[in-house]
Amino acid sequence: MAVALQLPAAALLLVFSGVLSFPVGQEKRDSVGCGYQSCHGTKPTMLNVHLVPHTHDDVGWLKTVDQYFYGDRNDIQHAGVQYILDSVVDQLVKNPDRRFIYVETGFFYRWWKQQSPSMQQTVKQLVNEGRLEFVNGGWCMSDEATTHYSAVIDQMTIGLRFLNETFGICGCPRVAWHIDPFGHAREHASIFAQMGYDGFFFGRLDYQDRNRRMKAKEQELLWRASDSLTPPMADLFTGILPNGYNPPTGFCWDQLCSDDPIRDDPDLEDYNVDDVVQRFLRAAKSQALVYKTNHIIMTMGSDFQYENANLWYKNLDKLIRYVNAQQANGSNVNVLYSTPSCYLQELHRANLTWSLKTDDFFPYADNSHNFWTGYFTSRPALKRYERISNSNLQSCNQLEVLGGPISRKGLFGQGDSETLRKAMAVAQHHDAVSGTEKQHVANDYAQRLAKGWQHCQVLVSNSLASLTGSSAERIYCDNLNVSVCPLTESSKKFSVSVYNPLGRTVTWPVRLPVNGTAYSVIDAQGNSVESQVLPLSGATREVRRNRGFAVNELVFQVQAPPLGYSTYSVSLLQDQPSPPLPQHGAPTVIQNKFLQVTFDPDTGLLTGLSNLETKQTIKLTQNFYWYNASDGNSYESQQTSGAYIFRPNSSTPFMVNSKAKVERFQNTVVQEVRQWFAPWVSQVVRLYADSKAVELEWTVGPVPVNDGQGKEVITRLDTSIKTAELFYTDSNGREVLQRRKDFRPTWKLKQTEPIAGNYYPINSRAFIKDDVDQLTVVTDRSQGGGSIYNGSLEIMLHRRLLYDDYRGVGEALDERSEIFPDGLVVRGRLLLSLERPAVAADTHRPLAQEVVSQPLLSFTDGGLSQNAALEFSGLQASLPPAVHLLTLSQWDEESVLLRLEHQFQSWESKVNSQPVTVNLQKLFSTLDVLGVSELNLSANQWKEEMSRFDWTPEKEEKPLLKTFEDPSVWEVTLRPMEMRTFLLRVTLK
Repeated sequence: MAVALQLPAAALLLVFSGVLSFPVGQEKRDSVGCGYQSCHGTKPTMLNVHLVPHTHDDVGWLKTVDQYFYGDRNDIQHAGVQYILDSVVDQLVKNPDRRFIYVETGFFYRWWKQQSPSMQQTVKQLVNEGRLEFVNGGWCMSDEATTHYSAVIDQMTIGLRFLNETFGICGCPRVAWHIDPFGHAREHASIFAQMGYDGFFFGRLDYQDRNRRMKAKEQELLWRASDSLTPPMADLFTGILPNGYNPPTGFCWDQLCSDDPIRDDPDLEDYNVDDVVQRFLRAAKSQALVYKTNHIIMTMGSDFQYENANLWYKNLDKLIRYVNAQQANGSNVNVLYSTPSCYLQELHRANLTWSLKTDDFFPYADNSHNFWTGYFTSRPALKRYERISNSNLQSCNQLEVLGGPISRKGLFGQGDSETLRKAMAVAQHHDAVSGTEKQHVANDYAQRLAKGWQHCQVLVSNSLASLTGSSAERIYCDNLNVSVCPLTESSKKFSVSVYNPLGRTVTWPVRLPVNGTAYSVIDAQGNSVESQVLPLSGATREVRRNRGFAVNELVFQVQAPPLGYSTYSVSLLQDQPSPPLPQHGAPTVIQNKFLQVTFDPDTGLLTGLSNLETKQTIKLTQNFYWYNASDGNSYESQQTSGAYIFRPNSSTPFMVNSKAKVERFQNTVVQEVRQWFAPWVSQVVRLYADSKAVELEWTVGPVPVNDGQGKEVITRLDTSIKTAELFYTDSNGREVLQRRKDFRPTWKLKQTEPIAGNYYPINSRAFIKDDVDQLTVVTDRSQGGGSIYNGSLEIMLHRRLLYDDYRGVGEALDERSEIFPDGLVVRGRLLLSLERPAVAADTHRPLAQEVVSQPLLSFTDGGLSQNAALEFSGLQASLPPAVHLLTLSQWDEESVLLRLEHQFQSWESKVNSQPVTVNLQKLFSTLDVLGVSELNLSANQWKEEMSRFDWTPEKEEKPLLKTFEDPSVWEVTLRPMEMRTFLLRVTLK
């Protein structure tokens, strides 16, 4: 029986003598018959063909995750995951030679819960013998362009934890497997390496890249996935599969396929064994020409296949038998059932050198006019909701730890973090946050996140009740971005609790919908806080529709301590004059002590940005444009723009308006310029008193399409910065990569789509720079963007399209809802900072973390109870600026999972790109840390027992893994971009 990955007290304290037992109930890998020990033998003098039976099971796409599991709505797509697993297990039992791999733990977990003890025992035996092997092992197969690294790590952790607790060492995948995502991120490869994977296989890459790699036999390579971590820490062997993830042509034997079965009765006239064998030998030898060793892999399966696994296995058994029989006649081809890890082991044994790659696999095109760069922005509202949900989940996880057991069952009932954790895990799927699912499936993802947040709200309320000593009911206002909050709109006296999930003090602007004209705001120390009341903008009234009735907004700045909350009391002041009316026309300038923003009074548009501290000034204009989406009626290509693919009809976008109608407000809290470009495009340029960034709050929609033209809406920043066709984007919110227009680092690009072919994913930031100035744009969700002109940066905000793009989803990306029947309205923020390039990261790193892990506001009506604790910090002191607290979550009753990361790259900052040491015993204010053990990044192996295959790059020595000694068992040192994961045994003080 496998036991949970948890450390008994004795084992935790053994840390001091340097001894660590493997997670309880787990044997050493080499003493069991799974994994590399279970591989079938190969023949060194022959071409070995590794057949890998598999199914690719999307955790939602054309159907919802529930519909896919149960086989519901087969009118949409015939697919039922529960039947696949039933059938595969049945067929594996019948022949010990057979193999199968399974990937999506979110589906397997559901199936497993429904099985009888005897069936569970059967499956455990199959796993222990390596006949059923888990690969990848996350809750889903995450998207790589639009996901944030923190959410990817979380979803991998819960999937791998289930496998670990259920199957022990034999449930630990050795191979990462991303056969369907549409382009591949460097940060994902780094994460997989740090999770202990020996290799990584994927299916999709740019057609030009593949052609070059086939000729050079470089479809298998060594990916160096970090420029900061010392090799081979983030090195990952990477294999590109030969047929995407499908079988070779003519060899698909699923019930969904139409290829001929093997008819092997010689008395029948349609006997076809000789034909099948010869075709297979030709396919194998052809494939071998473009790979480096005498081992090749074939993926025998595809989307939702193996519902009737007998069809596949009956024909595969015959294929192996008849092809191998030809060896007696001189054939040098040997066919075997295999898995990706068995194939990888043979590549490792070959002891060759491999080409080295240091960039990423974006953008992906499958043909000259088919660039998969539209999904970087598709469904922008869902992308934002996913990002907010991640922030809420981190706060929920932390407050579960800080509040103790009462947070799960307390004053407000039973709450949990697991529901939101699993909803977030499903949302990382490559047809979820990517925006490439059908509309009803997108709705389902959002509903799951909403339900998870409801469960977390109970937990958060219980925890805050315990920490504050106040039993007042807490209200959460999830529509503050459109100024809707029933409590603040109607109450004359209320309090705001601001919980900060970051490990350092944060200052944050709060904007609340109100109907009064003046308010008193008092902080936790009893001091008066400056506040202002502004009239609600027409754009906000339009976007909120009939969901609220406030006429004004109350604006003030709050400060919250690290991993803690601060409480602000708000009271209506009677008989105060109405808030000032706006001044019409653009100001020439708005500024605070850090920044100055200039405008053209005639057009109402931005003209410049200055950093007053560093005495920098750049020319900066900004406007909104739209590309006319291709409808497929082109002599070059019939490819349309759709959920996946961005294909504008022209390289020149249409300007929404050359002028903006403007009104402005300037006071001591905020200066804002409200710009109206069209009935469907508006923006507010804001500068808060203490901010080092300019906020651009954009509102776009409903995008008009009654002219029959789909539209891809962008904002473009044009500057005087001399960029030399270079710009920079982040990878999954972490390391930054350099991009160059019309260029790929690994092959000579023939550019066929001058706009779409220069778009890259922007997860949390992008910047342009020269020797003197760096303009960084921090985004509030994943978006696509590019630098088409020197000194320019454009970001796609919204897409509304009229045609499907023929990649399977079968719907145009034309989002509507009950609230927005005329088309979706989307609102978001861009934050702009101007710094010297050498110190720019010191501003944009913490800024981006603030946007990702934003303060959580909760409200209570009426006055504060007298004895309530109005302020609290879960840390003894702020973390150093270079350190980010990535994870704090309850692991089991006695232990918590802690991840700390160094958030700077090695070259980014003179001050912050240095090693930093943190004392774990002096970290928390309310927790005594009794024991500590270090884990790998995914928390399913002890760090010191994690071993990976080593690989040698071409033209370099094989890198040897360096180990760094920490100053003491409690003091841990983080180097640039390092993430470290600990299991802490704790008690509440």
